[in-house]
Amino acid sequence: MSLTDQTMGVREGEELEVVLIDPYLKAHIPGLAGTPRISQFPGGASNLTYLLEYFSHELVLRRPPFGHKAKSAHDMGREYRILNRLNSGFPYCPKAYVHCTDESVIGAEFYVMERVKGIILRADLPPEFKLDEQQTNQLCRNFVDRLVELHNVDYAACGLADLGKADGYVRRQIEGWIDRYEKAITSDAPSWAPVKAWLREKMPADHHKPGIVHNDYRFDNVILDPNDPMRIIGVLDWELTTIGDPLMDLGNTLAYWVQDDDPDPMHLIRRQPSHLPGMLTRQQFADYYAERAGLPPIDNLDFYYTYGLFRLAGIVQQIYYRFFHGQTQDKRFAQFIQMNRLLEQASLQVIERSSL
Repeated sequence: MSLTDQTMGVREGEELEVVLIDPYLKAHIPGLAGTPRISQFPGGASNLTYLLEYFSHELVLRRPPFGHKAKSAHDMGREYRILNRLNSGFPYCPKAYVHCTDESVIGAEFYVMERVKGIILRADLPPEFKLDEQQTNQLCRNFVDRLVELHNVDYAACGLADLGKADGYVRRQIEGWIDRYEKAITSDAPSWAPVKAWLREKMPADHHKPGIVHNDYRFDNVILDPNDPMRIIGVLDWELTTIGDPLMDLGNTLAYWVQDDDPDPMHLIRRQPSHLPGMLTRQQFADYYAERAGLPPIDNLDFYYTYGLFRLAGIVQQIYYRFFHGQTQDKRFAQFIQMNRLLEQASLQVIERSSL
């Protein structure tokens, strides 16, 4: 079995028409020959990602999901621009080749980028992937180092100064996710009222040094070198990237970081091997991040972590909303309401223990 990330057959209702996409790509990307074999990457619950295999090229196509989409979400042109410009300051971005706004080609806007072939770690390691505790710890630190590196990118020099507005970022995120959550609420969804009130009350000032915020940085969005699995060679999923407070981005990442001693229900939603011996705890992760970023210890980490949990619930609820209203048939999304409830309980527990 290959450790390189594998695709699957295209899910029913999410097919691409070869007779439409093939001539378009050949007209815009030099050197393509033959008819592409199309498959789909199984991960991800937002944008859909396909592999197109030509004789001499492997391309990745990204398009928005079917059904209801939040306003301003799934902006293919924005993600394409980020990839092309950020690469000069953060060389882990795949090269983007073409952005198509003509929805007659596949029924939606899309862009195509190079495939960075490598290992992507998901909830559990494949049996062939063997790291001892020391190696696991070093891989985890390398993962944090890339996040610090991203936050230190000179985004103005990359031509991305207009990507987002740094001033007022924390307040906009709290109020924005509260608004998005309420617009996506369904009759079976929790209200999150105590958490929303606490986040508003404990809101800190914006970080003194804004940076590129990935907004979805986790192990299943990074690519490891197949010949040296300790080395990160790619970072994926730039659709939510903006300019803002790097500590809010840290909170986003920690929301996905299920550690070994978390309650059993939390392990049901674990998407990366953050529980393994050698992996940092959330507190150790934050302490190492602060050390590498040249910051003092983060004394209000509970706020950033709780924000990350609430924001994750907002994303989960937006996806579940599409399933609830029959706008997608992807059965993976049926359980997202349970994930939402679990995230609310985790947030309430953090608040109950917090010294803020």
